[in-house]
Amino acid sequence: MTGTDPHAHQVLVIGESVVDVVERDDTTTAHAGGSPLNVAYGLARLGLPTAFATQFGDDAYGHLIAAHLASAGVEILRPEPSAETSVATARIGADGSAQYTFSLHWDFEAATVPVTPVVHVGSVGAFREPGSTAVRRLLHGLPASTLVTLDPNIRPSLIPAAPAVLEQVGTYAARTDLIKLSDEDAAWLFPGMSEEDVLAWFLARGTAVVAITRGSGGSVLRSRLGHVEIDARPTTVVDTIGAGDAYMAGLIAAVLEDADGIDTLRGGADPVFLERVGRFASATAALTVARAGATPPTRAEMTAALAAL
Repeated sequence: MTGTDPHAHQVLVIGESVVDVVERDDTTTAHAGGSPLNVAYGLARLGLPTAFATQFGDDAYGHLIAAHLASAGVEILRPEPSAETSVATARIGADGSAQYTFSLHWDFEAATVPVTPVVHVGSVGAFREPGSTAVRRLLHGLPASTLVTLDPNIRPSLIPAAPAVLEQVGTYAARTDLIKLSDEDAAWLFPGMSEEDVLAWFLARGTAVVAITRGSGGSVLRSRLGHVEIDARPTTVVDTIGAGDAYMAGLIAAVLEDADGIDTLRGGADPVFLERVGRFASATAALTVARAGATPPTRAEMTAALAAL
């Protein structure tokens, strides 16, 4: 894996790269995707120097991924090209929702990575073997000062059964400062458990701030010092591809807005702080779903959107 200046990046994202083949009516298009890739791309679009440790092939789809990440200034870190690039086929319904099928490869091997203030992991890369073992090994070797964020972004057909994944989530939670999951993720991991109890489960394991997104129903954020509800920002939905990833990127970016944002999240995430980061994340997601594919906003677009609130 290529080394890099340890001071050049604020965020390291680790996880799978996928090409989203989108089928809508009678048209088919291909876009770079995968939850961790979307988060890395979204962070870079928001102006944060970002490196992405991932895996993809040297095929046509791999070249598409490389060009997409380069367009936002993301530095790509990969040990060796895989045999072929992973593909997710998304069929878009009349209401804009996406149904997925996957052909995914994740035998990622981590080597030297840059030292960064923030590391984000998530989705298939966090749970699918053999690559997820390398991810956990990398996290265990991070300095205690590193802020770790997680988005489980559950894909049931690509990862182990729920009990095994829940055990891994508990391990991640003990080293993770900020976790975002969707209401669908929560229902799969914690069947029958109330939202309040899910939030408490993560806090009890050491997570500083937990967010649950509810699509058009907004989101909730909780820390040991506060609990806030964030309304979904009004928007026209073209499709929901990348909405949760944009929200995650927005959360991380909002935390890093302030020089003491990491310390505040870890030690004093009061309702004022939670409201600020939640509203930023919600606006990021709203701008993303208003256009086709996982196309998160630039920093300039976010500045304009927040000014209009």
